[in-house]
Amino acid sequence: MSLAKPLMRGLLGKRLRIHLPVAFAVSLLTAAVFKYTVCDPRKQAYAEFYKNYDAVKEFNNMREAGIFECVRPSGE
Repeated sequence: MSLAKPLMRGLLGKRLRIHLPVAFAVSLLTAAVFKYTVCDPRKQAYAEFYKNYDAVKEFNNMREAGIFECVRPSGE
C-alpha cells in the first residue's frame, strides 16, 4: 500500500480561486467597518468643534498668555 502522489499541477490556481475572493471580501468588510466606526465619528467631531470655534478669540487668548514671541499683548 503506497501513498498517492500529491497533486501539484494547478495547485496555485485552485487555491487562488478560493482565497482571492475571500481576501477581497474581508478587505472590503474591514474598510467599511473602519469608515463607519472611525472616520465618520471623527468627521462629526471635527464638524461639531468648528461649528462654534472662533479663531480670532483663540488667537487673542494665546497672545495674552504669552505663547507667541513675536506678538505683544495688546496692553503693552
